[in-house]
Amino acid sequence: MFLHRRPVEALVVVLLLHAGGCRDSTGPGQDNPILELPRALTTTEVSLIARSNAFGLELAREVVERDGRPNIVLSPLSASMALGMTMNGAAGETLDAMRSTLGFGGLSLEEINDSYRSLIDLLVELDPQVEFTIANSVWANADVPFHDSFFQSVTAAFDARVETRDFGAASTLGEINSWVNEKTNGRISRILDQLDPQLVMLLLNAIYFDGAWTTRFDPDMTRPGDFHRADGSVVSVEMMSLVDETLPLVRTGDFSVVELPYGGGAYSMVVVVPQPPADARSFLAALDETQWESILGALTPGDLDLLSIPKLTLSYDALLNEPLKDMGMDITFHPGADFTGMSPVGSQFCIDFVRQKTFIEVDEEGTRAAAVTAVGIGLRSFTGIVADRPFVFAIRERLSGTMIFMGLVEDPTASDLDDLRLTAAACR
Repeated sequence: MFLHRRPVEALVVVLLLHAGGCRDSTGPGQDNPILELPRALTTTEVSLIARSNAFGLELAREVVERDGRPNIVLSPLSASMALGMTMNGAAGETLDAMRSTLGFGGLSLEEINDSYRSLIDLLVELDPQVEFTIANSVWANADVPFHDSFFQSVTAAFDARVETRDFGAASTLGEINSWVNEKTNGRISRILDQLDPQLVMLLLNAIYFDGAWTTRFDPDMTRPGDFHRADGSVVSVEMMSLVDETLPLVRTGDFSVVELPYGGGAYSMVVVVPQPPADARSFLAALDETQWESILGALTPGDLDLLSIPKLTLSYDALLNEPLKDMGMDITFHPGADFTGMSPVGSQFCIDFVRQKTFIEVDEEGTRAAAVTAVGIGLRSFTGIVADRPFVFAIRERLSGTMIFMGLVEDPTASDLDDLRLTAAACR
């Protein structure tokens, strides 16, 4: 049975979280639900969102295949925007590869930029009860010439802050990390531990999300419970519970799904709990846009006797070079990449690294989540060495369908606080 266990027997089930800052379970979002977007999406915006979501699901599949750590938290939107800014500096086959990998084949760069610009404005202003910010910045090495037209493009389309700095000065690294810390409300304190003076440019996207559940969890209902890890072992976690709720859900023989709204209901968390013998990692590794849309389309309000989910505080740090190469961007990481749209000497550039750090905290009040994606451009390339049941989750804007975060939780007690080490290697 799905979520119909007595509280004392609750292990893990699916997740619905609701916005509400007051002390009772009824949040203000229930009185002011957001039932439609403030304007109709253009055809290009609909296409961009769909293709961006497909990119995010493919990225998640590639990462899950390579990364054996128990918890994975990605922001497809952050990665798409950081690479979208970078794409404005690409030309020729490099531009085609990036556009195809990001899922924008057939759209002109102008159409893509216009849609990013309008999507940013739409998402950050949609729900006054949810704090959602998107920030972009470009840090250019003062020793390298760049086209003003490139800076103008990323400023207009992404509202990017553009800074020119001495990459050999220690203060530059401090400024970059201070920007990251500020734009994520302190959830991610730094994106780089060192700044290679040979790096020619760093492009950053930062996302911050703070949403209270539409229906909050009563802290008095939170108590220790068992979480069954994929290997069969059991770990004790703090389980939050709701009783006698009506929530959007799907139940099949293979998995159970519930959607938990934030604030006025525009944003939500979707939680998928695969049923044994299936497991969450295999489910996410096979999840594509067709199945994802099918799951969302099948969500129907249903009554739950009990909903229990673990409190979470997770951080994640990953290099995305190899997944992106296999997704079609291999040319951008090697000699022969063409970034002449960025600089008159852009034929000598390649992408050194794409690094993403994420953070998510889920408790009785709601969810705080942050992501930073860094795209390093240089003459050298970095490679990295990443020395009740698991579930998959996503945070999305429900009305437009934009996927903001996607993740896998196999062990809520595991942490990923060790620094990811970057080692320099020549472009090959």
